[in-house]
Amino acid sequence: MGIDTSNYTTSVAVCDSNGNVIANLKAPLPVKEGERGLRQSDAVFHHTVQLPRLLSEARDSVSGEKIVAVGVSARPTDREGSYMPCFLAGVSAASALQLGAGCELFTFSHQCGHIMSALYSSESLHLIGKPFAAFHVSGGTTDILLCTPGKDGRPFEVDRIGGTLDINAGQAIDRAGVYMGLRFPAGAALEKLARRCNVRPSKEKICVNGLSCNLSGLENKACALYDKGAPAEEVAAFVIDFVKRTLLKLTENLLCEYKDIPIVYAGGVMSCGIIKEELSAYGSFALPAFSADNAAGTALLTGKTYLKEI
Repeated sequence: MGIDTSNYTTSVAVCDSNGNVIANLKAPLPVKEGERGLRQSDAVFHHTVQLPRLLSEARDSVSGEKIVAVGVSARPTDREGSYMPCFLAGVSAASALQLGAGCELFTFSHQCGHIMSALYSSESLHLIGKPFAAFHVSGGTTDILLCTPGKDGRPFEVDRIGGTLDINAGQAIDRAGVYMGLRFPAGAALEKLARRCNVRPSKEKICVNGLSCNLSGLENKACALYDKGAPAEEVAAFVIDFVKRTLLKLTENLLCEYKDIPIVYAGGVMSCGIIKEELSAYGSFALPAFSADNAAGTALLTGKTYLKEI
């Protein structure tokens, strides 16, 4: 069983010993209209409320089978000092489950869970055991990661080799969307608007240097465009096109530096079909249900790590 308590979604998932996901349960955290996210204290509260229901549904999905290991996303990334209080709700639930069921407990990063979900749902599990690159692009992260064979039974370990130098792609998308009156998180609604745009989006210069990018200017440019009277569809198309061109240039630079390294695209922003249409020639994409925050990757990591220990 895997548990993930991000700042967007409460997630619980279950996989079997053959590596098949048999439950992938989620409940988005409620955000009031006009707000651009939740305070950490509010996120912890909502996770605490939602976890019992999801854990009960997960238990029902296994039809009496025994849970032999539980894994949890205990931190955002594997970088030193990575921490967010919202993940404590999942750690607490996982610890209680371990004690009650007498099973093994493993901790992972939220980021590694996303990568594992992408590998699973894009049928790219064959990349485990060899070097590959992963883009993790979401509201909380815009990272380029070098993934190499893991230690202590873990399928892989990650090192950040590039990404944003300021705000994240998902932040820019959400802030522009909320500014135009969309509900947070705004990615899916923004893409629907963008697909209705019948003019070419403005080609503002992107800011990419090697494997690094800056995205802080995108929010200001999008809001200024909207304030000047541009239709919401045009602003939405501009925002997504800017992110898409930034990720495309980063991908091209990555392949120049690391030659023909396989690439996996993970994270909520990568569930955008417009971005996928442009970048799918360069790498593998998670299915939408495995792109947005989920615990399936954590369950799969737990299974692989547990089976290597026994």
